[in-house]
Amino acid sequence: MDGKVAIVTGASRGIGAATAKTLAGRGAKVVVNYARNATAAKEVVASIKEKGGEAIAIQADARNMEQMNNLVEETVQAYETVDILVHNAGMNFVKKSFEDMLWDEFIQKTNDELQAAFVSTKVVLPYMKKQHYGKLVYVSSGLSNHPGPNFISHGTSKGALNSFVKYIAQELGNQGITANVVSPGLVETDATASIPEECQLPTT
Repeated sequence: MDGKVAIVTGASRGIGAATAKTLAGRGAKVVVNYARNATAAKEVVASIKEKGGEAIAIQADARNMEQMNNLVEETVQAYETVDILVHNAGMNFVKKSFEDMLWDEFIQKTNDELQAAFVSTKVVLPYMKKQHYGKLVYVSSGLSNHPGPNFISHGTSKGALNSFVKYIAQELGNQGITANVVSPGLVETDATASIPEECQLPTT
């Protein structure tokens, strides 16, 4: 991991922040991506630097091709390449039963989830192909395989993400690029504090 360049989307808090700190602790140069919370992202960077690590914070909406291209350009200017993408950016979703949910509410989460994964992968791929090396890691959810009440839009979108990653792995594996999914159970963060007990998978 020493000297590798890693972009972590959605890294201002929770799983993303912990991932950024872990990668930096193992010697990676880390780009802490955030969509809105600049203060939190800068705190993650400061925490990394306090421990002797190297990191910068860059704003971009993971769904936006122009913003993500700019993020990668800034990354390459700072660190010359991109070796690792941890796609963790979270997308908002409606928590309702299937009976109460509207189609637009249901499909919005899947659209956002796949668009963010698609865009984030597209923008780093040229650099990984050029060096015949890359690690793509996508954060999914245990709810993609273990349904919980009122999480149908979230679980379905993560199931679609899992399938997307299998195709990416199959297509890019012979070019030195690996793609894998991490599907954690409940991780205690601000975002999961309101999840009812009956929806909670074992704590990760």
